[in-house]
Amino acid sequence: MTSIALAVLAVANQAAAQEAPMQRVEVTGSSIKRLANEEALPITTIKAEEFAQRGLTTLADVMMALPQSASLAPSNAGSGTNINLRGLGVNRTLVLLNGRRLANEAISSGYANLDVIPMSALARVEILNDGASSIYGSDAIGGVVNFVTKREIEGGSITGQWVEPERSGGGDEQRATLTFGKGSLASDGWNAYATIDFHQRSRLASKDRPHLGSDEILAQIGRSRTIGSGGYAMPANFTTDANKTARNPYAGICAEPYSIVGAKNTCLINNNEYGTALHENAQLSFYARATRQFSEDHTFSVEYTRGQAHILAARNPTQSVAVNGVTAQLPASSKWYPGNSGGVPAMSGLNGAPLSVTWSVADLGIAVQKDKQVNQRLAFVDEGKFGAWDYRAGLVIGISDRENYYDRGFVRGQGLLDGLKSGALNPFGLQDQAGLDYLKTISVDGIKNRDSRSTYTGADLTVSRSLMELAGGSMALAIGADVNHTTTRDDKLAIQNEVQYLNSTASHGEGQRNVYALYAELDVPLTKQLTLNFAARDDYFSDYGNTINPKASFRWEPTKTLMFRGSANTGFRAPTLFDAYGYRLPGATGKTSSRWDDPVLCPSATPAIAGTGNPLPGYVESEVCDVQLPKQVGSNSNLKPEKSRGFTLGVVMEPIKSMTLSLDYWNIRMKDMLANLPEQVYFQDPARYANLFVRNPDGTLAFINNTTMNLGGQKAAGIDVSATYRFPRSDYGDFRIELDGTYLTKFDNQLFPGDEWVSNIGRFGNASNGTTSSFPIITYRWKHTLKFGWSKGDWTAQATQNYNSKYEDQNLVAEQYWRDINSYKPWNLTIGYKGIKNLQLIFGITNVFDADPPVTNHSGYSFSYLSSAASPIGRSYNLRATYNF
Repeated sequence: MTSIALAVLAVANQAAAQEAPMQRVEVTGSSIKRLANEEALPITTIKAEEFAQRGLTTLADVMMALPQSASLAPSNAGSGTNINLRGLGVNRTLVLLNGRRLANEAISSGYANLDVIPMSALARVEILNDGASSIYGSDAIGGVVNFVTKREIEGGSITGQWVEPERSGGGDEQRATLTFGKGSLASDGWNAYATIDFHQRSRLASKDRPHLGSDEILAQIGRSRTIGSGGYAMPANFTTDANKTARNPYAGICAEPYSIVGAKNTCLINNNEYGTALHENAQLSFYARATRQFSEDHTFSVEYTRGQAHILAARNPTQSVAVNGVTAQLPASSKWYPGNSGGVPAMSGLNGAPLSVTWSVADLGIAVQKDKQVNQRLAFVDEGKFGAWDYRAGLVIGISDRENYYDRGFVRGQGLLDGLKSGALNPFGLQDQAGLDYLKTISVDGIKNRDSRSTYTGADLTVSRSLMELAGGSMALAIGADVNHTTTRDDKLAIQNEVQYLNSTASHGEGQRNVYALYAELDVPLTKQLTLNFAARDDYFSDYGNTINPKASFRWEPTKTLMFRGSANTGFRAPTLFDAYGYRLPGATGKTSSRWDDPVLCPSATPAIAGTGNPLPGYVESEVCDVQLPKQVGSNSNLKPEKSRGFTLGVVMEPIKSMTLSLDYWNIRMKDMLANLPEQVYFQDPARYANLFVRNPDGTLAFINNTTMNLGGQKAAGIDVSATYRFPRSDYGDFRIELDGTYLTKFDNQLFPGDEWVSNIGRFGNASNGTTSSFPIITYRWKHTLKFGWSKGDWTAQATQNYNSKYEDQNLVAEQYWRDINSYKPWNLTIGYKGIKNLQLIFGITNVFDADPPVTNHSGYSFSYLSSAASPIGRSYNLRATYNF
């Protein structure tokens, strides 16, 4: 390829898989080379060797550490690791593998699961911080993350890694990687390599870190568990038709460790016993690539990716919830009725009337769902010259499957009710042998309950050439076209109708979309100092019509140590296939993430604070107060696309020798934003949103409508800061310091057109993670990664700080408990040694100072720590060894 074509394609996109100079590089000599490699668009690059040097064992670690990211790890998202650049939502961040898309995660069909990407095959990760790419796709409103694999590998290597927490319990990790390649493109004209990568992490139970969720901490932040009464527990609480006040036959003597004592001598489930801080998960990925170089200008490559990941999501034991409106009842004929032969203590005021029981089936232990995903991708890429034109063509075929299973601890709901009625089951204690045998007969363990698939098939062609010589070099043109076909199918299987504990029912959703695009880019080097770039993309969506989105950028280098850059763009994002074509059911499809008071049946002067209301006469407190309420999610056929405008303006400078500093201001505005409302919005103003509380004819709550909607808009802006300094070389080795950070100047949400704009900076705001989670996103005022590096001979060392600034807690508690959360700034340390032939060793300490995750009073978290912002593991040690052969 000509240097002209490379300049166009490096900025454009399709050369992302090559070693084109699109990324920022370290200063190795002159500032000319350093600044000459700075492009008009701000790009952050993390090289593969950085993963180990910073103590990052998974791509989740990589994304969580990014200053621009508000990503979620598998501890919080059943769909796996996702990327949320700028906090704008996972559906607005475009994920690419070698410059091309993957099939999205199968259920929401709106974003990629990073757990299926082969980490061991990566050469680097490039983050295009400028959004709404007219080349990649106008839906990349938040930005683009491109995972670039190694172009060729000769020889082999095997890597083993062990991560062991200092404190006892789970959370340990193991990784094993095998890579082998043969052939040289330079000398043999071909290369083929393959890599297989396995990683697993054990479950970290909340009881493994009891100090993070103790009753003392919960009481201090206004979330004392003991103020509740009458919930699902073992021994069960009960009511009668004549007395709706919950009671317990053991009068406050509950069964540890399964339950604790609540208010009014009732029992409450012991969340410390059953809670999960980090879910067990594992990933197995395979990547193979073969490349044939026919000539200096012509190569053809084939790559195959297969990533498999699963998460074992644990929750409280199965509960005896109502089935078709019929509550779980214990008749007087059961030997387990208080005062009968089963030994349950007699109680005053019982006259043989049936007891409505709220029972947590402790015998079954935690209820675990297995969420399994398999993502496969086959790509063909042909690059070469045709006359004066350079061309690059590709074909990608991707399939993403997701299956969900009742792994253990689940039973048929009607079976529980029948077992109580017959006397086979004891709701007030652990089961005898007959009860255990009965539970086996109604078990659904191992049965698949959901099957989903999404596909992506895309073809693209880009051609480029020099047009004419200008004062600054060759003006070059790139023209491209791509077409893709995506599908989604999501089946909640019939067995879900029999397992009422999860409050989910069978459904089917199916949809497809074709997108046809033309794009062009013109690179205009007016002078040696000033280059302009213009691009435009014309997309036609088979279901949402046509849209044209332009983009313009400039790069001005007035001196050898100073460069200015900027860009402006528009964006367009159609509803995801799930949002438009996913399941639609008339009733509830799940439960709220947090616990709330029903604002009508458990009214309170402060309805947003759970546990402050009082039930109306005739209603059971534990069913309408401080409880997870039924919620409806799913598709919405009335959605329209969202649109955005954005711009960046930056400067790159070398103020002193060996130091480089860049500042980039970015600004993004969206309207008709596609999102679902965070749960707290409904309860902070229940009168305004009364139409979204759908009620049954008798006044009970059928569900809260939490489907995706077109909301008002969002305004986000900030400054990205990057600085690098290399100290003068000394006898003590080479030292360097690097800083990458993001400072937010604006993050305002508007719920509906015409509403006031509300700032989301440094607080739990009105933005949510969409279909991944209805929890509000936390946007930090300042977030950075700071690195101190040293190298001498065969030794290297690096200390890394990941910093999140302080923020306001959610504070949906009594005013005396309102609080701010201090900054979180854990340090990681690694030491590397390569003085043994063919062997590289890296020893690391993660969270060197054993910083606990921030304490939060957000009611959506079962305990007191904010697991979406930090890890509860604490200090851990890891050893990584790589042997090359």
